[in-house]
Amino acid sequence: MKSTVPRWIVALAFVSGLAWSGYLAQRHLAGTASVLDRFETVLLDLRIVLTGERKSPENVTIVAIDDQTVSIVGKYPLTRSQLAELVGKIEAAGARALAIDILLFGASDSAGDAALAKEFESLPVVIAAAGHSGNMTSSASFVPTVASILSPTPEIADAAEVGLANVVTDTGGTPRHIPLLFLTDGGLQPSFSLKALELYSNKTPIFTETGLRTGNRDQVLDAGWHLALNFYGPGGTIRTVSAERLLSDDTPDLTGQIVVLGVTATGVGDRFGTPFDPVMPGAEVQATGIANLLDGTALARNDTIRLADGAAAIAVTVLSLVAVAFLPLAPAFVFYIILLACWLFAGFLFFGQSQWLNGALPFAASLPPVVGLLVTRQIFDRFHSRRLLQAQSALSRFQSPRLATRIAEDPDFLANPREQDAAMLFIDLSGYTGLSEQLGPVRTRDFLKTFHTIVVDVADKTGGVVLDFMGDGAMLGFGVPDASETDPVNAVRCAFQLESTISGWLQGSNVADHISAVRVGAHFGKVVLSRLGHDRQQQITTTGDCVNVASRLLEVAKSHEASIAFSVDLLDAVASRSGNRMPTPRLETVSIRGRQQDLQVALWRPGEFPAVPVRVSGYS
Repeated sequence: MKSTVPRWIVALAFVSGLAWSGYLAQRHLAGTASVLDRFETVLLDLRIVLTGERKSPENVTIVAIDDQTVSIVGKYPLTRSQLAELVGKIEAAGARALAIDILLFGASDSAGDAALAKEFESLPVVIAAAGHSGNMTSSASFVPTVASILSPTPEIADAAEVGLANVVTDTGGTPRHIPLLFLTDGGLQPSFSLKALELYSNKTPIFTETGLRTGNRDQVLDAGWHLALNFYGPGGTIRTVSAERLLSDDTPDLTGQIVVLGVTATGVGDRFGTPFDPVMPGAEVQATGIANLLDGTALARNDTIRLADGAAAIAVTVLSLVAVAFLPLAPAFVFYIILLACWLFAGFLFFGQSQWLNGALPFAASLPPVVGLLVTRQIFDRFHSRRLLQAQSALSRFQSPRLATRIAEDPDFLANPREQDAAMLFIDLSGYTGLSEQLGPVRTRDFLKTFHTIVVDVADKTGGVVLDFMGDGAMLGFGVPDASETDPVNAVRCAFQLESTISGWLQGSNVADHISAVRVGAHFGKVVLSRLGHDRQQQITTTGDCVNVASRLLEVAKSHEASIAFSVDLLDAVASRSGNRMPTPRLETVSIRGRQQDLQVALWRPGEFPAVPVRVSGYS
């Protein structure tokens, strides 16, 4: 159905859609946190789960202070002397660097601190510190500001590097980003994972406008130099060794490894939910960040990717509005769903290449304007359909319902005449003039109304269209407005049913003495279907030799005292399309007034009909 929405409403929908999608795209490009992030994390988790577990780097190992370790040691936390022993074992196992995800703050025995500091002399070590900021549960935007830092004791901090171990979680508590830089009173401070990368690679990472360069490798970062975490799998996916093994001298091979020393014991340390695990120790989250930096598989979402997200949001909005404005509603809705599905599929494909496309942004950008225009169009279309039905109902009183429907749906119907095959049928009553004189105007009107009703009912049942009423006669067309293979057969059926039904009605009424005969003439051939009349007042009609011949067959029937007169052309058409030639009681070759060529005509009197037609009852 063609859209009935006024152009100014469509224009308003486009302007509103562009403004809304552009606004969301601008906020997304700026990295501003919003409620939209909640929906995006759901789609992100879906992509992570569908992609499945990934192999973690072989050069990252977690040494976990787990339940077995606490059980062997007998208490938690471990003393600084025990930690010193554990660090020594890690260094002896061949570790290349050590990242301690334990907050070593607060007073301790000086001997233990000294022993731990001494162990740091033979191994590059970074120790975790915790920064306190106003908000660490938002999406990545700018470099986070840290108001205060919970640092290791000075003696230990002086013997090793220190990095802030804060992570950015979403509203559900899932870690999404690790800021690589923090703004403190003393200037920019590196993160725990960034320092671990520097110690392990023995190269100073260089920040670029869009990411981080380590040697010849560039890692794309999110806004504010946030590392977007790309999890490898559930807990234990990254190689994990119990600290109990090292303390028991069952030393694993840690050659060339960067070791993350952290706590995984029950009820101790921080815990996070991830797409793979409801509970993952903070040490494994930090190890994931370090591993992402080492293998370069952190999720990439720089300004270019965010710009692509915004462009997709605007494109989906505009294309969907075009579809809703100009296509039928069902295909338009399907087109909209396909656009969104294609974007989600593209997001899944790019996610396999560690590219984070925003799946929720096109939804949020397009849904309000598209749904708004969709509802508005439905309202206007229903109003238009109601008006169309009213117009069609009114028009049907003056035109055949089939023609009325076509005219109502297509006002330009038959703006240009067209030629086609059709069967034309005429009917009239003999003796009507004298009857109307005796009945008077009111009873004559009632008589004609019943007669015309029978004609319309029989025509409808047999696939015909009443084109015109002419007092006691009518003109019917078969193949109007559209031709069909059954038109000739339908015309023959209609002729017999009309003669039989009207004769039966007349015999049961009080006018049988006045109406002496019912006559029907029908012919098949080419007709011209067109509009006739003035530009402001027109009538759909058929013209041509076929119409003239069918009309003249009424005179032939009268002169031969027959009720029905069919041209042989009509009977030939019936035979060719039905496969059966109709038996005829009488064939005559006659001349047609106004026509040079003679015509063969088949004639029937009452009682000679080939079969008893279906009667249309209810007329008296």
